[in-house]
Amino acid sequence: MESFYTLQGEGFHQGRAAYFIRLGGCDVGCVWCDVKDSWDESKHPRFKVQEIIDKVKLEPGIGDRKLGNNLTPSTLSPKPLIVITGGEPLLHQLDELTAALQQAGFETNIETSGSSPLSGRWDWICLSPKKFKAPLPEVVAAANELKVVVFNKHDFDWAETYAAQVNKNCKLYLQPEWDKRETVTPLIIEYIKTNPKWELSLQIHKYINVP
Repeated sequence: MESFYTLQGEGFHQGRAAYFIRLGGCDVGCVWCDVKDSWDESKHPRFKVQEIIDKVKLEPGIGDRKLGNNLTPSTLSPKPLIVITGGEPLLHQLDELTAALQQAGFETNIETSGSSPLSGRWDWICLSPKKFKAPLPEVVAAANELKVVVFNKHDFDWAETYAAQVNKNCKLYLQPEWDKRETVTPLIIEYIKTNPKWELSLQIHKYINVP
């Protein structure tokens, strides 16, 4: 659907420079989705894997970072971060794309509802399960990060259902649904104070007006 270089606004990697690759196609259909244009895969162009890699490398700042900007090795930046998102990216078979990205020196992250079979080579898997279509057990088990969107107070019990299923090293985040943030954020704060295994995730990119 689109690709762009910005800051990761949510979850564990919040604040990091990140190149987003948004894939078209989604069969989950969240009522609050802010990229509903991504749902119909047929509306978006197709690219070969190498075309995607070449476009990423041309992004100002990414190619330079990989070369180190003439800095000494001890001060080089980490690998440039690539985030594959959607739509629902796991509707696509992602082994070839992610292998090529990693071979080119990029860190591969995915944001997924987990509702389709897991494919791809990942440095980080962010699972954001949705009630509309449950995540598959294989994705839940592999998740590095569980990010639950809270729409109302009943979502806390639902979040705990998945917190009990992820691996012991998985980071746990509660994130207010954007349109309900004024009502829901205070509830999340109080819940985290009582249940400190959770952390707060905010959509910082929306507050600072970046993609």
